[in-house]
Amino acid sequence: MKTILKDVMFAAFALALCAAPAVADDVKAGDLVISQAWSRATPGGAKVAGGYLTIENKGAAADRLVSVSADIAGKAEVHEMAIDNGVMKMRPLDKGLVIDPGKTVKLAPGGYHLMLQELKGAFKQGDKVPVTLQFEKAGKVAVSLDVQGVGAQAPGDGGHMMKKMPDHSGMKM
Repeated sequence: MKTILKDVMFAAFALALCAAPAVADDVKAGDLVISQAWSRATPGGAKVAGGYLTIENKGAAADRLVSVSADIAGKAEVHEMAIDNGVMKMRPLDKGLVIDPGKTVKLAPGGYHLMLQELKGAFKQGDKVPVTLQFEKAGKVAVSLDVQGVGAQAPGDGGHMMKKMPDHSGMKM
């Protein structure tokens, strides 16, 4: 009986490991910790994708995310999406995004995000998309975006949730 129980427990543990979504590793750069880097799978022919992540500043001075680049995109920018007088507006942050000391900034659907344009290929669920973040103080930081399902709202949800915020993956620019 103990052998069967042990086998069942081992099988359940192995299954849980296989079913667990891949999560990007934390990346440390100077006083910054970058975590939960992800994107959504793109439908065929999409030329735009969003990138999302969390940046924590553990230092005593502010840093600024000034730009982003990615080999898979002809153009990449740091963007902000906001509602202005009932109208959703999206714009690049020409002066970058400040990460104040002791603060955490989350890039997520419907707010700050990385905008990857002129895509050279599709993002497929399970892929890892390398991007390079350029910070004022921390310098260049290589990060991989874990590609989730088309409708994903957070890393690891696999796209099973209903879409709550706009999806940029089908936009043409």
